[in-house]
Amino acid sequence: MNETIEAENLRKVRKELMTCTYCGFCKSVCPPFQKVGWDSSVARGRMVLAYGLLQKDIPADPSVLEYLYQCTTCKDCERRCPSKISVVEVVESARRDLVAAGHMLPRHKVIAKRVAQTGNPYGEGRSVPDTLGHAPRKAKVGYFVGCTAAYRDRALADATLSILDKLGEDYTLLNEVCCGSVLQRIGVPDERVERLWKRNVSSIQELGVEKVIFSCAGCYRMFKEEYPKRLDLGFEVQHVSEYLAERRPDLGPYEGTITYHDPCHLGRHCQVYDAPREVLTSIPRAELREMPRNRETAACCGGGGGVRSAYPELSKAIAGRRVDEAAFADIMVTACPFCVNNLKAGAEGREAPEIVDLVQLVDRLL
Repeated sequence: MNETIEAENLRKVRKELMTCTYCGFCKSVCPPFQKVGWDSSVARGRMVLAYGLLQKDIPADPSVLEYLYQCTTCKDCERRCPSKISVVEVVESARRDLVAAGHMLPRHKVIAKRVAQTGNPYGEGRSVPDTLGHAPRKAKVGYFVGCTAAYRDRALADATLSILDKLGEDYTLLNEVCCGSVLQRIGVPDERVERLWKRNVSSIQELGVEKVIFSCAGCYRMFKEEYPKRLDLGFEVQHVSEYLAERRPDLGPYEGTITYHDPCHLGRHCQVYDAPREVLTSIPRAELREMPRNRETAACCGGGGGVRSAYPELSKAIAGRRVDEAAFADIMVTACPFCVNNLKAGAEGREAPEIVDLVQLVDRLL
């Protein structure tokens, strides 16, 4: 694989590439770089690789793919960048160009094929409502479960459904398909991703839903940040942490120390920091204690950007470092199924707190 590629998407972000001063501030926060150690695995190195692809100075060889696909798209480098470069946009533009040229990682090919065939990345043939045993109906509130909670982490979906039932909410499940997040992260062309958007929005509008609640941070980010760029939704979107902070459920006590891990898609991408903490601080007798890196500076769990599927060992190592930061706590709470799964993987072989999703803890105490 020594050929150069046409980089139509990178051409659109040429200004970003030309703005990078290669100062290296990104090195202090980049999750893959802290494990890999090569400049190619950090934001400034990826800027060089992307510029090389654009100028046709370098070929799209396996090493270039590896470094561009090691990025978790956590956005922490953007927080540190003095030039305010949109690093994630550059990385995802490069990935779209690579995919357009026929260069897609094997595990990502499988995911894209499954979504095309079944509407979800796991290749499951049953719909989300059929899987969870809740037929869609007219209701004010819709619960967008997300593929991972529906097909792999049923406990998260069940906990959310249980909370909605306990609170007496008028809700329905939706005839949902993949939100498109995983495909957009790995560089699948926009037109294929947007077909999923349109299917989801149409099915929600048909049910007359006024508000859609999400327990997956990735799905929430898609509807909050990406869908409105192309579609008029006509309904409110709310992460379950925001919904719970608004409803203020009466929770039972928890005797112990809780720490909270900010999912990148919920935190740095969507600026939702207060809502989950409001819920946790409402738990009687519980002590909420922050990790040194929290809110805007929270460390990534390593599970995003397609890294967990393509480079599972790297993803697990990143998660392990994050789990070590929570060693003082009795329970580590987050608000994203990808974070839950990856943090649990990182906890293997370590002295670690219990790791749960916010909805699981709330359901336990409600």
